Amino acid sequence: MNEISAQDMAQLAFLIKQWGQVLGFQQVGITDTDLSAAEGHLENWLANNYQGEMDYMQRHGVKRSRPALLHEGTVRVISVRMDYQTESAASMNQVLDDPTSVYISRYALGRDYHKLMRKRLQKLADKIQAEASLISGLPAFKVGMRAFVDSAPVLEKALAEKAGLGWIGKHSNLINRKAGSWFFLGEIYIDLPLPVDHLTTAHCGDCVACLTVCPTQAIVAPYQVDARRCVSYLTIELQGSIPEPFRKLIGNRIYGCDDCQLICPWNRFAKLTAEADFNPRQQLNTQQLLAVLAWSEADFLVKTEGSAIRRIGYERWLRNSAVALGNAPTSPDVIEALKSKLMHSSELVREHVQWALAQHNHPTTA
Repeated sequence: MNEISAQDMAQLAFLIKQWGQVLGFQQVGITDTDLSAAEGHLENWLANNYQGEMDYMQRHGVKRSRPALLHEGTVRVISVRMDYQTESAASMNQVLDDPTSVYISRYALGRDYHKLMRKRLQKLADKIQAEASLISGLPAFKVGMRAFVDSAPVLEKALAEKAGLGWIGKHSNLINRKAGSWFFLGEIYIDLPLPVDHLTTAHCGDCVACLTVCPTQAIVAPYQVDARRCVSYLTIELQGSIPEPFRKLIGNRIYGCDDCQLICPWNRFAKLTAEADFNPRQQLNTQQLLAVLAWSEADFLVKTEGSAIRRIGYERWLRNSAVALGNAPTSPDVIEALKSKLMHSSELVREHVQWALAQHNHPTTA
């Protein structure tokens, strides 16, 4: 087998970044697979039980922090980011400030990013394979690669940080100095020793805005998020009952939370996405709580088709909507909407509806 020279590797890395831009990624970086520091951070996080019910965070052991164990032969990781912000921070805050409106984390308003990015990454992998075959002089030259988009045990933020895409902020999200944090991440694990990019410097400084703004105080210390307190965990990951102490704090957030990103000063540099598929579908950015609680299961399936929201299912959608209506101003319409779900077949839904009615000092009988 012909060797690919260091010069050819450098040229291939240059081309990978160019192709990535053409495919719609705003940035592409390359890193090695040494995640020993991140592995220690993950082990401490798990030791504190901050993962809650997300047992998948520890199920795969060190595969998450040792890429070659997940995909044999991996020596480099190509990390990419793709912007998804579709509206201004002022527009988002306007929804949060209206207790009758629905707030959905902005990453979930459009098409499910997993599918879109995975297809783009596969196209990038195909280009890499074709170029590697060409420069190796062997048409049958096979590059070992595997693409990931939040779909396997991958420490994507740690890899992106090492690849120079930004730094991990105190809220545990990746921040880019020129683009803020409103972006998705994806990776290609690869067995070619491509030249690596350098770490960027961190620029959070003394700022603790994300810690203070978190509605449930889930950021228990800089760079430490207790998922069990996080609104995103409570409304998306948690299968059962939302602990009562957090229900009032959730406000009108029925799928996820963006508060720590909205307050971050670096997001003043974030750019609106050019990806039409990330634009809001089914008016999900302007829905009212009364309307979404009234959705039938068929309505839910139609209106969340192709969306990441589908993953929570109809039962948890009603659970979350009931909590939000419990936090809404009292009105006859709110009372009637909640009462209409008192006899729902789901005990989980009934419990949260009863709690919501109690917030309006209304008896929980049908």
